Amino acid sequence: MSGHSKWASIKHKKGATDAKRGKIFTKLGNEIALSARDGADPEMNFRLRLAITKAKQANMPAANIDRSIVRGAGTAGGAALEELTYEGYGPAGVAVMVQALTDNRNRTASDVKVSFSKHGGTLGAQGSVAYMFEPKGVLYCKTTADKDEVSLAAIEAGAADIDDSGEQVIIYTKPSELEAIKAAVGEDNVEAADVEQIPSQTVHVEDEQKVRTIMRLMEALEDLDDVASVTANFDIAEDIMERAGS
Repeated sequence: MSGHSKWASIKHKKGATDAKRGKIFTKLGNEIALSARDGADPEMNFRLRLAITKAKQANMPAANIDRSIVRGAGTAGGAALEELTYEGYGPAGVAVMVQALTDNRNRTASDVKVSFSKHGGTLGAQGSVAYMFEPKGVLYCKTTADKDEVSLAAIEAGAADIDDSGEQVIIYTKPSELEAIKAAVGEDNVEAADVEQIPSQTVHVEDEQKVRTIMRLMEALEDLDDVASVTANFDIAEDIMERAGS
């Protein structure tokens, strides 16, 4: 299973725990604030509209959402956020992309570098692995959704690719067509939707110890407050993933 789809499933499962800790609200608030820099009106700003939808799905209070929009629009003061990308390699030569939102790039760079070093990875130079990834719109359908129904709707709407091999259907499309595909599939059938970096080539990993180290690296990076998302290009069989996680 590709690093993207498997890690995405893991992230969804641990999302409830993150929400309980309040950590996810910090990440979503930063994403909303950054998106609001391009306009505080969700109707005119697709990226902001997407960020707000994600926040609502995580049950983020409306007051928190509003404060984040005001902060991003520059009317609330405070340090400005910037969007940064870090690239590196994990165990077994796995390529890793880290998207961060921060008001202190020195702190974030240090935290990311330490996480790579602690878990068998190496922080690389800009452009070292980016060529292996491509931004795509990704929709995760609910496990209760009818696979044939949502797949057919996505195909008819022009989806680029569909993965229905797991518990849930994952739909890939051009970032600009994400909203249209989501509407065609039906809001009630979609668990989450976002623009993500998808690997164009993968690294097959069979060694269970390396798989465990890769998972620890991914989790350490995801747990950093300034990190918005982490993507890797590992390809690990389902049974190996299950044994490594036990």
